[in-house]
Amino acid sequence: MGKFVNQGDKDTRSGFGVGLLELGRSNKNILALCADLTGSLKMNEFKNEFPDRFFQVGIAEANMMGIAAGMTIGGKIPFTGTFANFSTGRVYDQIRQSIAYSGKNVKICASHAGVTLGEDGATHQILEDIGLMKMLPGMTVINTCDFNQTRAATIAIAEHKGPVYLRFGRPKVPNFTDFDQKFEIGKGMKLIDGNDVTIVATGHLVWEAIQCVEKLNAEGISADLINIHTIKPLDDELILKSIAKTKCVVSAEEHNVIGGLGESISRLIVEKNLVPMEFVAVQDSFGESGTPKELMEKYQLSCENIYSKCKKVISRK
Repeated sequence: MGKFVNQGDKDTRSGFGVGLLELGRSNKNILALCADLTGSLKMNEFKNEFPDRFFQVGIAEANMMGIAAGMTIGGKIPFTGTFANFSTGRVYDQIRQSIAYSGKNVKICASHAGVTLGEDGATHQILEDIGLMKMLPGMTVINTCDFNQTRAATIAIAEHKGPVYLRFGRPKVPNFTDFDQKFEIGKGMKLIDGNDVTIVATGHLVWEAIQCVEKLNAEGISADLINIHTIKPLDDELILKSIAKTKCVVSAEEHNVIGGLGESISRLIVEKNLVPMEFVAVQDSFGESGTPKELMEKYQLSCENIYSKCKKVISRK
């Protein structure tokens, strides 16, 4: 895999836990709130080291959002933690009214996103959260790909003024980005240069896309691979520069095809440079119970699916 070496499988939620602890040590204004899932969100170390800055609100997610909004008035920087489904769908009204509408400096940190939540099934999985959150005016939306990037993003969003939705996952996945990477909100990362097709991936699909590029290379096809960790604001310039060269694009995400990264890219290319596009995403359905690997395969979110879409979109040029 060249420079993209798996440094060991790690869950992205642990990257959040490490980043939050580092923030707590460097900034006394950092507060953490959790809705009865401290262990699942890897917030235990922050709670143990800073018990006066940790607030366990219980299974009361809507209340947690209201409390967090109020805490910002005194200059504090609250980080809320629960599953992605409960961070968005369950509390959308509270986020819209109390946080987004007034531009409160709340960091909504959401674990167990997408189908890779696994065996808990459709009621706990969410595939609509990126769409829900990116439609809120002023909301920054971030979806990280591995442990190191999640740690870096957690630290970076503390410096950003305004509401942020940070999305990460439950399963252990390859950890391949640099530990000391510079995380810049709104700026995508070009991972691989190529000329034949642009692949824009986010979250767990970035590693799958890296493997896809290797498979394409074996056939003499070169791909431009972009890691879009910030879905809103989208790095329009990087994407447009790439498709001007390759003349086609494939998006890849663990989210509903409606409302996600691919939809944002399609709007961009319709407005600026219309080229053939294919989508790797869940095709407008709920998830179900199963292992993360089984579900990624069933909902066509693997390296093989990105590969087939690349071949298809190239044929459409």
